[in-house]
Amino acid sequence: MEEKKYFNRDISWLSFNYRVLEQIKDENLPIYERMKFLAIYASNLDEFYRVRVASYRSLLDVSLKNRKKLQYSPEEVLLCIKNEVEKQQFEYENIFNNKIRPELEEKGVMLYNGQELEEKHNLFIKDFFMKEVLPYLQPVLLTYGDVLTFLQDNVIYLSVKMFKKSKKENSVKKTNYAVIKIPTGHLSRFVKLPDLDGKHLYFFLEDIIRENLKILFPGYIVDSTYSIKISRDADLMIEDEFSGNLLNKLRKSLSRRKTGTPARFLHDRSIPADLKEILTVAFNLSKSDFVEAGRYLNFNDFFGFPNPIGEKHELKPLTQLAHRAFENHDSIIRAIRKQDIMLYFPYHTYDYVLRFFNEAATDPKVKEILTTQYRNATNSAIVNALITAARNGKKVTVFVEVKARFDEEANIKSVEEMQAAGIKVISSIPGLKVHAKAALIVRKSSSKQSKKREFAFLSTGNFNEKTAKQYSDLGFFTSNSEIIEDLHKLFVYLEDPLGKFKYKHLLVPRVNLVDELKSKINNEIKT
Repeated sequence: MEEKKYFNRDISWLSFNYRVLEQIKDENLPIYERMKFLAIYASNLDEFYRVRVASYRSLLDVSLKNRKKLQYSPEEVLLCIKNEVEKQQFEYENIFNNKIRPELEEKGVMLYNGQELEEKHNLFIKDFFMKEVLPYLQPVLLTYGDVLTFLQDNVIYLSVKMFKKSKKENSVKKTNYAVIKIPTGHLSRFVKLPDLDGKHLYFFLEDIIRENLKILFPGYIVDSTYSIKISRDADLMIEDEFSGNLLNKLRKSLSRRKTGTPARFLHDRSIPADLKEILTVAFNLSKSDFVEAGRYLNFNDFFGFPNPIGEKHELKPLTQLAHRAFENHDSIIRAIRKQDIMLYFPYHTYDYVLRFFNEAATDPKVKEILTTQYRNATNSAIVNALITAARNGKKVTVFVEVKARFDEEANIKSVEEMQAAGIKVISSIPGLKVHAKAALIVRKSSSKQSKKREFAFLSTGNFNEKTAKQYSDLGFFTSNSEIIEDLHKLFVYLEDPLGKFKYKHLLVPRVNLVDELKSKINNEIKT
């Protein structure tokens, strides 16, 4: 049998996510930083199932004849993924329960785990449940053979096993089942109770509900409860991008994402077989959908876990650096005219990029702005600057890649806002996803020798002032005419993808990127 040259990309990705898990174990990090890695690990895994695992599962429906072309078995890959994930999941929960929780408590923060409570806590829990939680609860009873609609994507539910109360002694208790959606869309996942033994006490929202199930089910004896959630296929499944309105097709497809086919049914591993069976029927699941976890799910909520014990238990925010070339000028454009400038994010401040767009928006000599957008910040300062520029009478053209996964809705909203302000917006190219981050400013020159002067910004990151404080990226400002000539060709192509251009300095996929990279690699081999 021929030895394979490469690891499977997704099995390899699980090794990467395990390195995130190892950060949770690093006791050199402050406790609240380690909790962020709890959230990152869980968030990564959710997306992995919704995108990568879902794509493998879709291949199971492909005919055996066509699957022979794949050079791998989807069943084998899925089994490897399941085994590795469940192994990591067990370790992940062990770290949370036996490392993170005790260390939190040692530092004065107690996350409820069955501790004995005082009467004031019980009164608080019941009062909070009645006033804050109960209005959002809509429990659904399950019966054998009934197929319900669906569980919402990535939302926690409590599945409940209970018995109908009977006045007859020694009567056979009939088992009943129900599911309850945890209203984390309306309430915080972590509820603060009065302090316990001098420590800040927090309850998971689902534990508040567990403590009050008698109120929800007055005619039943509650036997046990188990957390469940479903992750659905996030593929938008646009069959034909080339005809009709792509933006409208994306809008319709986004509504279907919420009801996509299951990619994973995550459940408390202690769930009994009878409840598992009824859930399988009720939500049209298969055995391969089930993935074991612990008592609590959706650890990505730990991004928002409260910190009542002070900033010393978090890493200090990185002090962002100024760049001398910009600090010596009161104008970003004047600084770029003098020299090319490279910024290294998140070490350099991103304010220079925001100033670049804001200056262009208000400078009376700037006649035109062209830029791309992929993943913007919420209430983006750059989008606001572009809208200001359009309202100031400047010609503004923006290419928005609305197919940025999980940011499609935000991008569509951004498109609508910019179009309403009179900006010319190009919304994606069928069959192509544009990741380029570029901006070009055309300015009337004060020099008599030249009619205009142009300034560009190229970046490896997104035009996102918030993530620029977290991720490592490069930003390059230039007024080099040869680079700008290439950039003009790129923007012409984005408006009319049928055009063909040769680029001297930019590496563009489908044109010269692959050949140039191979050439550079071969050159390194030779030297």
